Amino acid sequence: MDTTVLSSTLLLTLLLAVGLFFFIRASVKDRTQQVKLVALEPEESLLARLQQYFDQRAYRVAAVDAATNQVIFQGYVRPSLFLAIFLTVLAACGMLCLSLVLSVLYPTFTSIFLGLVLLAPAAGVFYWKKAGRDEQVSLKVETLGDRETSPQSLITVTGHRDELLELQRVLQLNPAANNL
Repeated sequence: MDTTVLSSTLLLTLLLAVGLFFFIRASVKDRTQQVKLVALEPEESLLARLQQYFDQRAYRVAAVDAATNQVIFQGYVRPSLFLAIFLTVLAACGMLCLSLVLSVLYPTFTSIFLGLVLLAPAAGVFYWKKAGRDEQVSLKVETLGDRETSPQSLITVTGHRDELLELQRVLQLNPAANNL
């Protein structure tokens, strides 16, 4: 085989390996966001629904500031077994590809290069150890407009992106207009 083809294949494989490394690292990245949501109900009933929602999601109240209507919930987020296995399989495929290219370039070290595949479970272990952590969700509820005519509440929520999307979906909350 032509050395130019092998060299370019090695370069592309190394670039893919770097991309895989950063993909595995990003799997445990903190994705905290803040959103403002509007509920078409009074503050008191909304707070009760929010408390019930977070109780069902295994969060507990960590702190309450009654003066500002701010509540901080805390809960443990478990790592995903599927994602740990998926990352291990991806790492195994990436290591296998890299070891095959290196084996073609340097045939005398084939068994050593194929041994690189044994490092693949480290990706799953890395994810499993880093992804399981305590998460906090901060809520601040304010009343919008007149309480009697149109009871609306503005909720400012800070938490993990996926948790915010689930909260919005389950409680059927609308995003607030940008000028609020």
